[in-house]
Amino acid sequence: SSSKPNTIPIMKTVACLAALVGSAAAFAPAQQGASSTALSGAFDNEIGVQAPLGFFDPLGYLQDEDQERFEHLRWVELKHGRVAMLGVVGYLTTYAGIRFPGAEDVPAGFAALPAVPGMVWAQFIATVALMEAANRSQEDTDGVKAGWKPEFQGDFRNGFVDFGWDKQSDAWKKNKRTIELNQGRAAQMGLLGLMVHDQLGNIKTILPLGPQ
Repeated sequence: SSSKPNTIPIMKTVACLAALVGSAAAFAPAQQGASSTALSGAFDNEIGVQAPLGFFDPLGYLQDEDQERFEHLRWVELKHGRVAMLGVVGYLTTYAGIRFPGAEDVPAGFAALPAVPGMVWAQFIATVALMEAANRSQEDTDGVKAGWKPEFQGDFRNGFVDFGWDKQSDAWKKNKRTIELNQGRAAQMGLLGLMVHDQLGNIKTILPLGPQ
């Protein structure tokens, strides 16, 4: 009989190659003679452009692009960061053994994918679709405070939830937006790390307080 292939060395190799490719892209020299609004410093004062990397665009997504394109990519980054923060919290919560009623037998991590009933998957997809439709600026929607406009892409207060934001200074707002952006960046890396270690089979090493 054939033995089951050992996938752990393969996963380790893939993870190492991905890290090497990312490092190579990060430190690759910029193309000489290429005109770029990014290289000219057009985005150097934007939120999230900070030490030690400064304006970091190794793949050239913003080469010769305008402010509108930058704002779109910034919103995409912010959105991915928000989802990743929820993902990290959800992963740690389920790994700690906390479950919704009726889901006590569902494991954590990738092992949960085949264990989740089809009806739950349908509810999950419907919830994501509803959130996609609702989590956006609704200034043109009936019932929203007249004259309200978002300050930036991702501002979903819609004239309703404020928590004193409008009373704060521009410097305070910039600081809070920077914190959210950086937390989202860290969460994206953290969630990726959890997923990789889950596949490598050593998740218990980095989460020793979970079920053994």
